[in-house]
Amino acid sequence: MSTHFIDDAFTLEIIKSSLTAIGDEMFAALSRTSMSPIIYEALDYSVGVTDAKGDLIAQGNGTTVFLGMIDSLVKDILTKFNNEIFEGDVFLANDPYQGGGTHLSDVAIAKPVFFSDQLVAFTVNKAHWVDVGGMAPGSFTTDATEIFQEGLQLPTVKIFERGEAINSVMDILKANIRMPDSSMGDFWAGMAANSVGESRLHELLQNYGFETVNKAVTELLDYRGE
Repeated sequence: MSTHFIDDAFTLEIIKSSLTAIGDEMFAALSRTSMSPIIYEALDYSVGVTDAKGDLIAQGNGTTVFLGMIDSLVKDILTKFNNEIFEGDVFLANDPYQGGGTHLSDVAIAKPVFFSDQLVAFTVNKAHWVDVGGMAPGSFTTDATEIFQEGLQLPTVKIFERGEAINSVMDILKANIRMPDSSMGDFWAGMAANSVGESRLHELLQNYGFETVNKAVTELLDYRGE
């Protein structure tokens, strides 16, 4: 049998519904602010929230295959950066060989969420950018014989640290993209979606407290329908 941590079933259901709403609102925010039709019309992206260990606890609609890679990305961040994760950091990744990557055009943006100076979650989105460089416009070709021809590789790097943009990384991105306005517009849309998720998580934690929310998340992850 599943171990129940919250006696009040109503509180558990409210927190569950709140997490669902957070995923839905992140999804809508990215769609509404994106500059590329492949995102705002084709909806070739996904959003999600993980706990501090990288386990997926909320998601929005979108490209299903991306959802299975959100937790892998966060776990890669935790392994790679360990004690170098700070409030205000933002991580960028598209490496298909680590962090649950697909192809280079699918760029993931992850933001750690802190509450009372404690890392409690990550808000994440993964979206198909219209161009990430490489030998062909759109970074999509059957003629490539090695990954270096497909575009710029981002092996889980920081692009913001403690709330400040790392401009050298920004410059590298812009210099390698044929349509920097569109792709960087999609980057800022992803940033906005993650910030929406962060704000809503803070509201939830302020209303119920970290201990109650954490117990609810543990119970929801443990649920097996018994």
